[in-house]
Amino acid sequence: MDLARNWRLKNQRFRLEGTVCAACGAKFFPPRQVCTECKSTRMTPHEFDGHGELYSFTTLRSAPLGYEDQLPYVVGMVKLDEGPIVEAQITDANSETLKIGQRVEMVTRKLRAYGDDGVIVYGYKFRPMANGS
Repeated sequence: MDLARNWRLKNQRFRLEGTVCAACGAKFFPPRQVCTECKSTRMTPHEFDGHGELYSFTTLRSAPLGYEDQLPYVVGMVKLDEGPIVEAQITDANSETLKIGQRVEMVTRKLRAYGDDGVIVYGYKFRPMANGS
């Protein structure tokens, strides 16, 4: 596991920090150095509030290395209220209880553990909002 990379990405993983273009106001996650809308390089950090709606989802029954113990699990595309679409695991629900357009919120959860190293990696996942709004 690359501890340095994990440390560099902590703001994205724990606070959903992306960027906003100072020239045109376009918002991005993950962060970008150049705006894809106006090509400006004047990007500033932006912390997303972590709320949005479920745009698409599927259940994984075959997992990448290191995630086998979580099978099956749901991954989805979440359209944040501020615009960007984020890919993430969906937690506290299964595909039978989820609906496209359902309100979700970001939560910090365990992503995976690195066996013998004893390192546990945490990051963002999304869960259905309790009141649906």
